[in-house]
Amino acid sequence: MPVRIRLSRGGAKKRPFYRIVVADSRRARDGKFIDQIGTYNPMLPKDSTDRVKMDLDKAKEWIAKGAKPSDRISIFLSNLGVMEKPVITEKTKKHLPKKKAQERLAAAKEKEETAKAAAEEPKAEEAEAKPAEDAQPAEEPKAEEAEAKPAEDAQPAEEPKAEAESKKE
Repeated sequence: MPVRIRLSRGGAKKRPFYRIVVADSRRARDGKFIDQIGTYNPMLPKDSTDRVKMDLDKAKEWIAKGAKPSDRISIFLSNLGVMEKPVITEKTKKHLPKKKAQERLAAAKEKEETAKAAAEEPKAEEAEAKPAEDAQPAEEPKAEEAEAKPAEDAQPAEEPKAEAESKKE
């Protein structure tokens, strides 16, 4: 009889709770089992001690008798130090994007990088301009003098008009 150590689901809808059972592999998942050796509550936090409860003596006994643990149970047992951690094989790559989609993603990343670089350059120029602005307040009186000079130049331009009007009279 092929015996497995596996999970048997219980609990309500959207609220799973599993019993760790030793059962004939030909039986239904939630069907008749030989022995219950623990519980698994995935709703609890991962660091909780009540998440996986298992009678390790019974688990070792059933493994010695030839029961094979399921993938999930072998991970639980390896975390508890009963057996070695299983080797997880590389999955298929069908879920990955195809060649053209990868090229589009690479092009989009390059555009983002150039946009970031372009955005950083004006920031650097602004940083350089700020020290220059600090130096400008010392030069502002000169700028005011320069503004005053064109105003003086504008007044003599009006005087010839006045002279022209006086000549007409």
